[in-house]
Amino acid sequence: MRITLVGSRHFGVTTLNMLREHSVSIVRIVVADAEDRLAATARAAGIEAVVQANPKLVVASEIAPDTDLIITAHSHARIGKDALAATKLGGIGYHPSLLPRHRGKAAVEWTIKVGDPIAGGTIYHLADRMDAGAIAAQDWCFVKNGETARELWERALAPLGLKLLADVIDYAKVHKALPAKPQDEQFATSAPSLS
Repeated sequence: MRITLVGSRHFGVTTLNMLREHSVSIVRIVVADAEDRLAATARAAGIEAVVQANPKLVVASEIAPDTDLIITAHSHARIGKDALAATKLGGIGYHPSLLPRHRGKAAVEWTIKVGDPIAGGTIYHLADRMDAGAIAAQDWCFVKNGETARELWERALAPLGLKLLADVIDYAKVHKALPAKPQDEQFATSAPSLS
């Protein structure tokens, strides 16, 4: 399976490392910033790193030819329809909430702010609307009393994301397809800015 990874920062690097141990071919890394640690890690591993022309959008020309699957890992860019159409299976991303709950950039922070006793993570299909694609995999964890967003991310949600991504990749390798269950919009939350 040929994968283009779009991402950044520590979670992008840990996702790259997980993929390298998972018998897939990482054919290209796409980053918003050439100095990002994911770009440096990719170059050190001999993997091509491409910098997005627009930090908010990934287009087809930035996806490696013959990509089977796009994976996003800590990317805030939208993956364009043309980029998804250029792949065999489309794209998936990890969101640190039980989608459709807490869509958006501050999911872990909102989990803490509203006092959710349970958090979780979702592998979802990339779609036009942010964090709104079909669910490929989902799992949950408890939130500890007094836990900060960063502590919850590091203790439970980042490791959960790696496990769920690995599970979905294993499924795709066997079935040549991705699991998909529509999100139930009646459970979607909308929250104002955290500022």
